[in-house]
Amino acid sequence: MTPELAHARARAAGPLTLGAGEPAPPGMTRLGNPDGTGTALPAWPDGATPSLLDEYQVAPVNVERAGETRRVLAAALKCCWNDLSADPWPGSPAPVEDVLSAYRALIGRGDDLMRNWAIGALRRLHDSAWLEVDAGLVRLGPRCAGWPAASHAQLRELLRRLPSGEDGSTGLDVLPAPDRTQDRPQDRTGRQAAEETGAGATASVSEPDGVDEDLLAPFDERRRAEIVAAFMAVEHAAEPVGEARFPALRDPAPRRTVAEMLRRRGRVLVQDRERWTSGYEDGTAALAGSSLGEAERAVLVLVLVHSVAIPRADGLLPADSWLSPFPAQVDELRRHTRLPVGELDAALRTLRHAGLVTQVKAGEEAGGYVPGPQFHRLTPQARRRLQEELILAAGPHTPLAAAVRANRR
Repeated sequence: MTPELAHARARAAGPLTLGAGEPAPPGMTRLGNPDGTGTALPAWPDGATPSLLDEYQVAPVNVERAGETRRVLAAALKCCWNDLSADPWPGSPAPVEDVLSAYRALIGRGDDLMRNWAIGALRRLHDSAWLEVDAGLVRLGPRCAGWPAASHAQLRELLRRLPSGEDGSTGLDVLPAPDRTQDRPQDRTGRQAAEETGAGATASVSEPDGVDEDLLAPFDERRRAEIVAAFMAVEHAAEPVGEARFPALRDPAPRRTVAEMLRRRGRVLVQDRERWTSGYEDGTAALAGSSLGEAERAVLVLVLVHSVAIPRADGLLPADSWLSPFPAQVDELRRHTRLPVGELDAALRTLRHAGLVTQVKAGEEAGGYVPGPQFHRLTPQARRRLQEELILAAGPHTPLAAAVRANRR
C-alpha cells in the first residue's frame, strides 16, 4: 500500500490496523499494542491540530449534539485516565456503567432523555475512534493519543474538577458486541473485567520525525505558519475557506507547497472561485473505497434525486451545483424506499455524521435532507462522474442515460 493510499484510507475509514511489527506508513504515528500489533494515525505538520481553526474563526466540521459528545468524552476520560502522571492513552478500560454514572454526575440529572443522548454520544465517539466500546467496557480510542503533550496539563486540571460519579447506578448495553474473552466466567462484573483487562498492559506511541519538514524548511517562520494554517483549513474546515484569510492560498509558491502536502496524503486542492478546500485525488479515491453500506448509499441516492436531480430538471438549480435549498422530505424518503423505518433512520444518521447530508427544516412540515458539506470537496472529475451516476439512477431508460452508457463503453 502506498503512503498516499494509507492516508486516504485512514481518513475515509478511520485509523489503520497494523500487524505485529509492521511499521506505520510515512507521516503517520504508530500506536503499539502489548502483542506487537498496532494502529496508525495520520500526524500533522509542526504538531498542529484542527483547533488551529479557532484562531482564524473558521468553523470545523459540525458534530451532532457537540456539547453532549464532549461531556461524554470527558466522563470517559475521567474513568479511563486513572494515572494522571502518565499520558492519557491508552489508560485503563472502564465499565460502561461507570462512564454513564460520571456523565450523570457531570450534568446533574439522570432522566431517560439524557441517558439516550449519552448512548448516542458513545456511539458517535466509538464510530470516530475517540473511544472503543466493546463487551460492556469503554477504552480510550486511538485518537486520544493525538492530543499534544502541551494539552495534558489542561486535561489533568479539567479532570480534577469533574465529579467522580460513584453513585452505584446501573449501566446499559450501549454497543453490544461478542465477547472476545473466551475464558471469562459469565458472572464476572464489568469492573472486575476492566481490572483484569488492563492489568499488565503496556502500549507505546511512536511519532514520525519531521512531518513534511523537507517541504516547510525553506520558508521562514511566518510563511511556514501560514502554510500549515492553510493546510489545516482546507483539510478540516466545514466549508471552503477564502484566500483573503489564508495568505498561503493566495500566493502561488506556498500554495504549491500546500498542494504537495495534500498529494502525499492522497488529496488535492479544490478551487471554487476565490475559495479553497481539499478532496480525494481521483485515482486514490477509487482505491480507498467507502465505509458506507448498501442502505446508506441507497438513501443518499434518494436524497440527491429529490433535492438535486428533480429541482435541476425543473430548471431551479444550475447544472454543476450539488448544494440545494430544496430538501428531500422524510415522508418522500419513506415512500420511495423499501427499508424499514429503523434502518432508514440509522442510514440518515450515518450520512449526517459523515457530512454527506444535512437536516434542515422543510417549511412548516417535518424536516428534510439536503446534500451535506462533503459535496464541496468533489473534484471536477468526481462531479461529472456523480452526475452521470445520478442520471443512471433517476432515469435509467432515458436517452440521456443511454448516452452515458455509450460513452463509457
